[in-house]
Amino acid sequence: MTADLVVRNCTVVTPAGRTPDAGVAVEDGTIVAVGRPDSLPDAERVLDAGGNFLVPGIVDGHIHNREPGLEYKEDWESATRAAAAGGVTTVVGMPNTDPVVDRPEHLELKFERGEAKAHVDFQSYAVVTSENLDLIPALDEAGALGYKVFLGSTVGDVPPPSDGEILEAMEKIRETGKRLGFHEENGEIIDHYTERFRAEGRNEPIDHSHSRPVIAEREAIERMITFAEETGAKIHMFHVSSGSGAEAVARGKERGVDVTAETCPHYLWFTEDVMAEKGNVARIQPPIRDEAERERLWNAFEDGAIDCIATDHAPHTDEEKLVDDPFGNTWDAISGFVGLETEVPVMLTFVDEGRLSAEEWVYRHSTRPAQVWGMYPAKGSLQVGTDADFTVVDPDSEWTLDDRTDLHSKNTVTPFEGETFAGKATATVVRGEVVYEDGAVVGESGYGTRVDVDADD
Repeated sequence: MTADLVVRNCTVVTPAGRTPDAGVAVEDGTIVAVGRPDSLPDAERVLDAGGNFLVPGIVDGHIHNREPGLEYKEDWESATRAAAAGGVTTVVGMPNTDPVVDRPEHLELKFERGEAKAHVDFQSYAVVTSENLDLIPALDEAGALGYKVFLGSTVGDVPPPSDGEILEAMEKIRETGKRLGFHEENGEIIDHYTERFRAEGRNEPIDHSHSRPVIAEREAIERMITFAEETGAKIHMFHVSSGSGAEAVARGKERGVDVTAETCPHYLWFTEDVMAEKGNVARIQPPIRDEAERERLWNAFEDGAIDCIATDHAPHTDEEKLVDDPFGNTWDAISGFVGLETEVPVMLTFVDEGRLSAEEWVYRHSTRPAQVWGMYPAKGSLQVGTDADFTVVDPDSEWTLDDRTDLHSKNTVTPFEGETFAGKATATVVRGEVVYEDGAVVGESGYGTRVDVDADD
């Protein structure tokens, strides 16, 4: 047998452990062998991994690719080009686009654009509002990965359903077997403090952060867990920013609720002091918290309350982020920043520092998100017969993001500019095709495809 591709000279890392001096063989886009060099077949192409780690392809279950409708910020091509360069093999797009992904034809449009442009594999959520409860089964049939409710104000101003409508939505979504995720901030709390701060002339970047206090996140998490306990729905908490919020998730798990959660690299890396250092560049919703909440978040992460790592990759233009005046009136700025090319370096830096093992990182950043969203084992594993998605990373490469414009997104504002990391992706393989190597995206736009979903996982 001659395989299409063999990757050699690497340490294979999965949640189960490490296999030094190993490799992977690929035929027709699927894995046909994983093991020692003498167990691997010859191949038409051999990729020397240089002694680095080879891990299951990174799965980012939370990006804003902005297409359709907001392509001036980002589109499927540029977002997935950044994903490939960052070692990410599967991304999931958020539904607050234009049009909003609230009905089957809008979901199909998002999928069609992805099939035409994406470098890596992809999926999308559908939004739930007061206007589309009756369309939940049709959105399921159209192939939505899962569903999302925006509880608090966010980019796109998608209004939340009422609590009664959320209960009804949970009952309908439970029947599909899929999961309902939340932007979990109490909108009334946020609106109250935002109006008060603006009236008082409090307009510094930290004021935006403090207008969205931890209690707004914790209350929303606890309320949705209570609703899920009543309905039996599977739920997910996106971008958990605080230890208080993560601890609420843990309590829900202890009660037997099927609640999963993600946090983002920026919440584990920065404290709210970054607002004084980088201003509105670091403005995001929910905001980056103080040191005490970050340590509580880390503790909850280590205890298993947080299932997944994702980025909330959210590109905006320099003008929208007030880059030329980063400490200007925060109410004139917009929230969000890019993250697809820094998520692997951030997490590898934590591995280097001993905050978590490489095996645990792989579990949280690949295997577990694939499981949570019904893509496992096709994604998030290195099992024979599954998609040949994997990421080669150099865990020892120390480097600094000196110039954000070297990133591959259409817009590149990030508070990680100037930060130093230990580790980076060196090659990205999607279904057996090398899409990134030697510092360049080499895959073709349109190669990526929509991921099939198994809601029973």
